[in-house]
Amino acid sequence: MKQLSDSFQIGNLTLKNRIAVPSMVCFDWTDDTGMVTDRNIAHYRALAQGGAGVIFSEAVCITKRGRLHNTQLGLWEDEQMEGWKRLADACHEYGVPFLAQIHHAGINGMDDVADCPSDYTPAHAHHTPGKEMSLDRIVYIRNAFVKTALRCKAAGLDGVELHGCHGYLLSQFMSRKINHRTDEYGNDDTLFVKEILESIRIACGPDFCVGIRLAAFEPTMEDGFRHAKALAPYVDFLDISYGIDSDVSGCPADFPYRPSFYAAMKIKEMLPDMPIFCVDRITSGEMAKGALELTQIDGIDVGRGHLVNYNFASDALAGRDTGCCLHCKGGCSWGPTGNPDNPCPGKMRFLKRK
Repeated sequence: MKQLSDSFQIGNLTLKNRIAVPSMVCFDWTDDTGMVTDRNIAHYRALAQGGAGVIFSEAVCITKRGRLHNTQLGLWEDEQMEGWKRLADACHEYGVPFLAQIHHAGINGMDDVADCPSDYTPAHAHHTPGKEMSLDRIVYIRNAFVKTALRCKAAGLDGVELHGCHGYLLSQFMSRKINHRTDEYGNDDTLFVKEILESIRIACGPDFCVGIRLAAFEPTMEDGFRHAKALAPYVDFLDISYGIDSDVSGCPADFPYRPSFYAAMKIKEMLPDMPIFCVDRITSGEMAKGALELTQIDGIDVGRGHLVNYNFASDALAGRDTGCCLHCKGGCSWGPTGNPDNPCPGKMRFLKRK
């Protein structure tokens, strides 16, 4: 039976336990330059000091046009690398592997007319119109992913995770709701992603860890299974989450955790040798322990729990109170609709108990 305290391997990296800090964008901590700030460095240092087995950075943009938000961190140019060297050093100071999640927002971004696999009329208020990418544009974006991965390697990071879910560009290519192409990128909805992964592997070498955050429901669980099987030969790990307008009907109603964990469990059964992570509202040490014991996946992503308590991992491993995210209805103070200068209510409640 797997335990949270177990060490395990992803690629050539040894993780000291099974608790992961997943990608979480901290809005308004930088400016339009996308440069790493001292606040970012202090944040990641505190997360590493808290004892997690691995840290995945917040989504980092591969092109300025592909940003989700105008205060999102970037690695689209060499001048941004110095800050990422400092982030990697801060994590490595505590023996924690640090991987960047590399990202293009597509129709969820800031462009008036966004990169998209097919022409797209917004179906949601937060989407922008999409323009079908030409083959030349596909090559350009593929190369931008590779260049960002090379910058990560040069900055001393341990690897990269492609952001392939949540409705962003790579997710759009894998969604039959958006990808209506009639060429090879429509006939094989994973081709673009496979080309990026293969190109990164060639450019960065076999010792640079490469994985993907993948939608378990794109839009159905059967699609998620198909994508996982197709991409498994190209990656060192899979990190399971949601897609666009996800159909979660394949998850049993009595499953005790969120649907992504059910899908991750099934993917692990299909791909027993592939390290599988999953993120989906695990907010306490007991939840993390229970989800691991039931699903027998490899890594439990704990996002908001680490924002409430930087020491979540060490507290969970020691059986101490970890605190709990309150899922504030007025907008998360860490998110784009909240005020980042207002204290997190869950963190404040936790600190009062300490």
